[in-house]
Amino acid sequence: MRHVTTTTADPGVLVGLDTPDDAGVYLVAPDVAIVQTVDFFTPIVDDPFTWGRIAAVNAMSDVYAMGARPVTALNLVGWPRSLDFEILGAVIEGGAAACNEAGVTVIGGHSVDDPEPKFGLAVTGVVHPEVVLRTRGASSGADLILTKPLGTGIISSAIKEGQAPQESIEAAVASMVALNRAACDSMLEVGVEAATDVTGYGLFGHLHEMLGTRLDAEVEFASIPLLSGAVKLAERGILPGGSKRNRDAVAPSVDGGGLDEASLAVLYDAQTSGGLLIAIDATKTAALMDALIERGITAARRIGSLRKGSGRIRVQS
Repeated sequence: MRHVTTTTADPGVLVGLDTPDDAGVYLVAPDVAIVQTVDFFTPIVDDPFTWGRIAAVNAMSDVYAMGARPVTALNLVGWPRSLDFEILGAVIEGGAAACNEAGVTVIGGHSVDDPEPKFGLAVTGVVHPEVVLRTRGASSGADLILTKPLGTGIISSAIKEGQAPQESIEAAVASMVALNRAACDSMLEVGVEAATDVTGYGLFGHLHEMLGTRLDAEVEFASIPLLSGAVKLAERGILPGGSKRNRDAVAPSVDGGGLDEASLAVLYDAQTSGGLLIAIDATKTAALMDALIERGITAARRIGSLRKGSGRIRVQS
């Protein structure tokens, strides 16, 4: 995957553009750092309130992936004048509902006239500088834990095409509106080596970033949680453009292990408001799984492990 890379002389920047992390981190006091991120997108479901809620949860996810607590947010809106502003009101209400659930205060925002509707948030969180979790930092032998099922990109595409089964829609929405707060709390309780949230780059895109050039991943397909109907929809060729681009970018580093094309497609699928991908010392895996279950994260699974290597992903089908 391609990232802008730059360096800064500002000593307050703890996490910036030179690493593939989920959010920026800036030191404001010896024991306090702020975490900043932004995300917005076009409608992915038909109901405007649900779209707003999903967009807000998705934006806050980057903060949770860093081991931080989101505290404030700004609404970001692109809206065509030709579209009913009551619909926009429902979108903003959905975002506010997600923020209220997270204990996040919306303190402002910005809107522009846009031919295509868009909504999301700029989010600020806080974290102790010694607690910040990074995408990289995992060690050989660590286990990989995924906290939400895959397939939201495929199902969202099927919704747009009018091809998504109701069961798949309900499962995808339930996953996308679920905050990653409980997963973050579980990570902080047990202690983990690295974490990222699985969003636009798909599972394999984000996992590839976690590996860098010094680790390989062994992934057990049978252990990966999948949303109902995702593989069957992929078999019919219903795939978002982002998922196809993910595959083009990461496939040279992947050994599919004979897995069928539709199943592989789900592993590249561009997720919205996906779960956390966590690398943890294998001796702590059971404790993390217990902590996740206690907080209601019942879809979480151990999906593989890390080994010394050069940035390759191997699938065990």
